[in-house]
Formats: sequence, C-alpha cells, structure tokens
Amino acid sequence: MSVDDRITAYIEKAAVFAQPILNHIRVLVHDAVPDATETIKWGMPFFEVNKRSLAMMAAFKAHAGLGIFDGTPMATGDGMGQFGKLATIADLPDAADLRARLQAAAMLAAAGKAAMRPRLATPKPALVAPDELLAALAAVPEAQVHFDTFTPGARLDYIEWVLAAKQPATCSKRIATTVERKRYERPTCSTI
Repeated sequence: MSVDDRITAYIEKAAVFAQPILNHIRVLVHDAVPDATETIKWGMPFFEVNKRSLAMMAAFKAHAGLGIFDGTPMATGDGMGQFGKLATIADLPDAADLRARLQAAAMLAAAGKAAMRPRLATPKPALVAPDELLAALAAVPEAQVHFDTFTPGARLDYIEWVLAAKQPATCSKRIATTVERKRYERPTCSTI
C-alpha cells in the first residue's frame, strides 16, 4: 500500500465521525486496486492509477463524501460523489460493490480513457427573428449587412433580447437599437 503522509494528516485532522469512514475507504481502495497511488488535489485526498483519477474522498463538518471515477455521474446537491452524505461506514454500499466500481475505474484509468462521462451541452433552441426585426433590418441595408456579419451567437443574443420585451414599446425600442448597432455589443436592459 503506497501511502501519502498528507492523506494521513488529512484523516487525523478530520472530524472524529469521519476518521473511520476515510480510513475504511483508504483501505478498501488499496485492497481493490493495489497499484493505486495517493495524492492531494484541490485540498482533498485522491487515489490515482497511471496519473489518472481513480477515486477521491473528503470530510466535511457533518458528513464525508466519496467519488469513484468509473463513468457514473456524481451526485448533484446531496453531498459529494455518488454516495451522498456519509455519516457512518454503514452509509456506504457494501464492500464488494465498491471494489467492483473501483476496479472498473482502474481499468478505465489504465486504458488511458477519461473516467468521467462528458457533459453534453444543452443546445439553445432555434429562435426565429420576429417579423418586425426582419422588416426593420431590411429597411436599412447597411444595418442588415452589419447584423449578418455578427456571429450566430451574437444574432441570437439580439433576437432573444427583442423577444424578451414584455411591452410593444420596449420591443420597438430594442429593434431600433439593434438596427443602429454597427458592431456587436451584448444587449442589456440598460441599452434601451
């Protein structure tokens, strides 16, 4: 078992309830993946294989957390890692399940594959420019040329800004401001 004295110190400084949890996780990691190494990243204990993250653990005021980089999503909002807020060793899944997940993460790391599933960007919905904006741009050819040279994201900013107007007068002012623009400037409510 390759130990890092910084992790030993981290565990010793942790709250009394967290120490047995962290020690249990540490032993379990080294039992499941004997060639795992220890390090500190972002102030927390990490375990690695081939310099790739295998697992991490942390202690907080009222709970501990464990994250295993096996491709499963980490928790959102209920603690850190995939297992929520850990107050006792009993809050962890059984040792056989954890070993299997750690070994799966080790295989990913050994193969040099990213252990985390990539987050997919949520595409913005395609917005159609309102007829009033299109007509105003068409009426001023120079404005149409400037608008057409904006990046798709910049055009989308203006379209969203115009569509977000709640009053017809505000919508008209925003269309007029858009037509006047010679270069992209992020539209804000203070620009009308």
